[in-house]
Amino acid sequence: MKRIPGLTLTLTIVVILALIPAVSGKASTRESMFTILMAIALASSLNILLGYTGYVSFGHIVFFGVGGYVGFYTVSQLGWSLWLSVLAGGAAAALLAYGLGKSILRLRGAYFALATIGVNEAMRALVNNFTPFGGPVGMDLKFSVYKQYGGATTALWAVYWAVAVITVMVIVVSYMVKRSKFGLGLLAIREDEDAAEVMGVNAPTAKTWSFVLSAIFPGLIGVLFFFKNGNIEPGDAFRLQLSIELIVMVMLGGFGTVIGPVLGAGVYQQLRKSLLTSPIFKNVQLAVAGLLLLLIILFIPGGAIGWLRKRFPRLRKVLE
Repeated sequence: MKRIPGLTLTLTIVVILALIPAVSGKASTRESMFTILMAIALASSLNILLGYTGYVSFGHIVFFGVGGYVGFYTVSQLGWSLWLSVLAGGAAAALLAYGLGKSILRLRGAYFALATIGVNEAMRALVNNFTPFGGPVGMDLKFSVYKQYGGATTALWAVYWAVAVITVMVIVVSYMVKRSKFGLGLLAIREDEDAAEVMGVNAPTAKTWSFVLSAIFPGLIGVLFFFKNGNIEPGDAFRLQLSIELIVMVMLGGFGTVIGPVLGAGVYQQLRKSLLTSPIFKNVQLAVAGLLLLLIILFIPGGAIGWLRKRFPRLRKVLE
């Protein structure tokens, strides 16, 4: 119970952010908050693998793409309801993560990171040549589908609230994992995998389930994101750039903490927005992200939250 304040603070921040569009009633505010909440959910899900096990994945976005494609196909081609398709997208991402976890998680360090890049590019090439998914041109959603949800405007609000709920879910799951025996095993793997195995941690199994947990949420969100957009293409679904940005968000806020990815995603999205609207920096956004990651590793390897927890020990109870 003593550690609950840390979770409460994180959830309070997310709920306040989620309610801002409801207060303003503006569609532009809703779209801005949708982007931030999606970034928070994706970064927090990556943190379950990167933050707790120390395994750096450059292919986290592959689960977003696979889930999005499976869900979009079931909605647009099979006529499933959106909510059932969201579950299908999450299940597809989890199954893919389980299969990958049994194979590439045997690799460590740079070898694992390189393998995840290969997985992302291989999946993009596969979908690009997979006719049922529309090949290189992807798939489009008929506008009439939105009528089932009360029209386009109502559907967009429904998608927004669904992403808000998923964001809360991933934060609660991240907290529960960190405070569980399973989570302690993951943290032991992060510090020294060989020593963890000597102490009785079944590292291959623990890493695989961590990988699966981190993959489910991108799969769910991918379906909602592309349903909102009304179309899906391989280039948008498997953006390696987004995977890199998610790593920057986790490292910026503080890997291995619950609130860190929330802070990192919020700050990075505001920075990204400023860069994209700047005539000078709009084409060097990724370069700025790389520079930011380098500075974090050099000067605050624990991220903003890690620095605060180290500098002010009393904040450890609040900054979970």
